[in-house]
Amino acid sequence: MTLTKSLKKSIPHIVLLIYVAIILFPFVFVLFSSLKADNVEISQAPFAFPKKLFFQNYSDAWVQAKIGKYFFNSAYLALSSAVVGVLVAAGTAFALTRMKFRVTSKAVYGLVLIGMLIPGNVLFIAQYKLMMDLHILNTHWSLFLPYTAGALPFSVLLISAFMKSIPSELEEAAIMDGLSAAGLFARIILPLTVPALVTVFIINFLGNWNEYLLANFFISKDALRTLPTGMVGFRDAYQTNYALISTGIVFSVTPVIVMYAVLQKQIIEGLTAGSVKG
Repeated sequence: MTLTKSLKKSIPHIVLLIYVAIILFPFVFVLFSSLKADNVEISQAPFAFPKKLFFQNYSDAWVQAKIGKYFFNSAYLALSSAVVGVLVAAGTAFALTRMKFRVTSKAVYGLVLIGMLIPGNVLFIAQYKLMMDLHILNTHWSLFLPYTAGALPFSVLLISAFMKSIPSELEEAAIMDGLSAAGLFARIILPLTVPALVTVFIINFLGNWNEYLLANFFISKDALRTLPTGMVGFRDAYQTNYALISTGIVFSVTPVIVMYAVLQKQIIEGLTAGSVKG
């Protein structure tokens, strides 16, 4: 009987391990390929560990194929827009949930919900025309502004759900101590909302990091390209060199994997804390 119960408990773990193995298998193949000397070694033993670790591929891809430049453009655009978006969303969520603006809060919250219903790609033409009217096409501003604004609806909803779970007694005690609204937000509410802020930041960062449509049409200068669009040219230029192509793929997915591995606990807390406490 005990053996049967143990077996039943083990089945979900076994299924998940199989699922993880299936998901990781393509990445392991790409990682091994990026460390092989040439196409011959890849074709002869596509799934085998490299005979000799050929790190020169990473140097060639980073410098000669300009992956380093594209990587930097994506990193600072994704990081800056995610940080600004989180701060703006946190301020908006604070005004909606902790300040007494009943009519205005309902109106703004309704606009946020409407924003959630509109697919981002539907706004492409309007965004393009707006960037053109602002004369910022072919600059990083044409990506920074849509990235920041596009993430606000989801960010505001998630942070608002978390802020609603914060006890009002903390707010009342802070006001009794003489804190202003700005002080209450910066010194009390914001530190308590860190799990939700981290979750929103990660989601926004990854969305910006992987974004292709706007980056492809709004940026034409090679020096300003982000990693997703730069990888297309990289693939075309080195389509016969599978080792270098694999190296470029490793560069593009490594930040995502590292971020999830390091901050997975904060992601789960941010997504679940508001619903559990509320």
